[in-house]
Amino acid sequence: MQDALLRSAMHIRSALVVTDNAVAVYQDRLHALTRPGQVPVFYDLERITSSAADLRVAQAESRTALQAIGHVIEARTASDTPDRAAPAVRLTQAAVARSGHAPRALGQAPDQPAPSAAVGPSGARLRPGR
Repeated sequence: MQDALLRSAMHIRSALVVTDNAVAVYQDRLHALTRPGQVPVFYDLERITSSAADLRVAQAESRTALQAIGHVIEARTASDTPDRAAPAVRLTQAAVARSGHAPRALGQAPDQPAPSAAVGPSGARLRPGR
């Protein structure tokens, strides 16, 4: 695998599978130790406490792995963006596009209309009357 982000996501996914299995095991253990109608004996109290702590740790690890995958996805999206212009340039381009105005050429008077963008292949334009 050549893609470092994909390799990272797959590694995180493997860790997530392990922690999800651990969560299931600790939940089953707690349910078995605390099933309704059963009064735990004194030596079960340590096992219950330990399993509850292990469950909380496994759940936290799962949440962390999910967040890590989210960050990898964000990094992938950012790296795949075709326009890698600086944020200020992108904001300027977006503002110009929203306003519907093309930027004026240097030295162009404010009352002169901005030149229209060429549509189609570039080349000599035909002028009316010629």
